[in-house]
Amino acid sequence: MRGCTNAIVALLCLVCAIFTPAFAQSWPDRAIKFVVPQPPGGGFDTMARLMADRLQQQLGQSIVVENRTGAGTRAGTDYVAKAVPDGYTWLFGGLSNIALNMGLYKDLPYDSLADFKPVGLAMIGSYTLITRNDAPQKNFAEVISFAKANPGKLTYASAGKGSGQHIAMAVSEALAGVQMVHVPYRGAQAAYQDVMAGRVDLFFDSTATAKALVEGGTVHAIVVSARKRLAALEKVPTLNETGVIDFAMESWSGIFLPAKTPEPILSRMRQEMAKMMADSAMQQRIRGIGQEPLLLGQQETDAFVRNEVERWTKQLRNAGLTGE
Repeated sequence: MRGCTNAIVALLCLVCAIFTPAFAQSWPDRAIKFVVPQPPGGGFDTMARLMADRLQQQLGQSIVVENRTGAGTRAGTDYVAKAVPDGYTWLFGGLSNIALNMGLYKDLPYDSLADFKPVGLAMIGSYTLITRNDAPQKNFAEVISFAKANPGKLTYASAGKGSGQHIAMAVSEALAGVQMVHVPYRGAQAAYQDVMAGRVDLFFDSTATAKALVEGGTVHAIVVSARKRLAALEKVPTLNETGVIDFAMESWSGIFLPAKTPEPILSRMRQEMAKMMADSAMQQRIRGIGQEPLLLGQQETDAFVRNEVERWTKQLRNAGLTGE
């Protein structure tokens, strides 16, 4: 009986070895679902659609961006973690859902390192702290000075508790030793409407979304969370430049696949990603939305993601910040 079982296992392995390369050669032969775990209109959505537009040209198949929201970024991310690993369901992953969630939630339904394989990272950027144009506080020192004198009076928006916007402001608030009121929204668009109407004071949003509104004069930029000034917003200082707090937070994003995706498909995807990122026109488009292209090899990408998960898990737990 044992010999028969071993023979069956060997036969199955042989079939898989033959089938997988053939399957990969025909891939993709139908539309691909690209899951964005945040609502339309925000930074995640903007960057994902930029990548989807280019990659569907390269692959010759439609890439349908699906905004699968709920539980912050957890619902959409977990959906991909549990999807059939056949190369037809992608995740737009970044700092928020891949790194921050690992430190914020003890009962996270997925493990960023065990359940996903990074195809590649496309861009790195920052958050820009904005306020309405007629707000009395025009720079970060004035914001913190007012907050110290008026605890709990200033409000700040985010796309949800535990989101990158929330963490950027919460850490800044804690380092400055002030108390503000967090107002979570179901996406960036609703938050901007209330900022401009004066119903909420501040919003530390992705620069990819904030840039156009700042340049158009719709909102006022106070500071960016990058390590150095951005070419896209060269007149806006970094947090470190203000001398108020020593803090930098840079967002990053790219494509992730379920961990059990066949290696030939994963390899093909990485080749297509590298081709996309090597194109100067694509790099310029990334810079055009206030981000910087990330040109990393596969080993560098794997190490970067692992380091970010470990770094933020430790930092958030040490700070006592949770998404609950």
